[in-house]
Amino acid sequence: MSATEGMLDGSRYARCIQSSKRVRWDIDEDVIRGRRFDAAHKFLPDGLSLADGFTTLSPGEKRFVSQIQGRTYANIFGLVERFINAKVLELSHDHALGDQEAVEALVGFSAEELKHQALFRRVEAMVGQVLPEGYRFDIDPNDVARAVLTKSTWAVLVLTLDIELFTQLHYRQSIDPDAELSELFKDVFLFHWKEECQHALLDELELVRHDATLTAAERDQAIDDFIGLVAAVDGILNAQAASDAAYFVANCGRTMATEEARAIEAAFLAAYRWQYIHSGAKHPYFGKVLSGLITDSQSRRIEAALATLH
Repeated sequence: MSATEGMLDGSRYARCIQSSKRVRWDIDEDVIRGRRFDAAHKFLPDGLSLADGFTTLSPGEKRFVSQIQGRTYANIFGLVERFINAKVLELSHDHALGDQEAVEALVGFSAEELKHQALFRRVEAMVGQVLPEGYRFDIDPNDVARAVLTKSTWAVLVLTLDIELFTQLHYRQSIDPDAELSELFKDVFLFHWKEECQHALLDELELVRHDATLTAAERDQAIDDFIGLVAAVDGILNAQAASDAAYFVANCGRTMATEEARAIEAAFLAAYRWQYIHSGAKHPYFGKVLSGLITDSQSRRIEAALATLH
């Protein structure tokens, strides 16, 4: 059933509520379970860290790269879920005096995003106990949220759908199958994935509902907003790639030539662009939803903008 058809009978909101209740989990009892991270294990799989791109590094150094990237991976999700939660709460007001199942589904979505933020704060603190000092993640989630929320709702919803679809793809195709990963890190993203499945369905419902209210000119402007948001994400990734590469060089245990350090920074950026931009843009279902809302020429505008980020 398409999202448009689902809106006609309201049943998809109800199904999201039921699915959410079935998979509900607790940070301490279900995820952490008294465990600690172990620096002997990778955190991110090679398919996400793009380990093959770090051509000068030893296996142990590549494991350290996976741990740094895993830490940033959790922090980036905590960052984006701040603006996602704010937008979801805003959207719930549209239904407040109407479809109460939609209100319940969106309020539940918000509660889960708050829980996810708390989980990722825990992950950051716990990883900090086993990795060397000096890691920096200086991006303020509230500042990012304030900037994102100045953009059109359409653009924010498209970005949110993109994020929550690639979250699922990363877990199913890369994190879950990798037997070398930290079991605790895998569990963090197993439980995160369980709730993101419902979130992506709600994103689609709200995007299609909102899109139906726009004029052609408003939608065209919203596409520019979306392209601007992707560029802003890329700016964050550039800054964090530089920070993470510097942290790696300072803590890898050997002296590194400037040329190799630059190559490592470029490899971090390539991995982050794959994780947060290109893997989502290539998601088949994201393409299907988006193509149902925009023209071919608008699609080419988005593709051209993404092509500049390789």
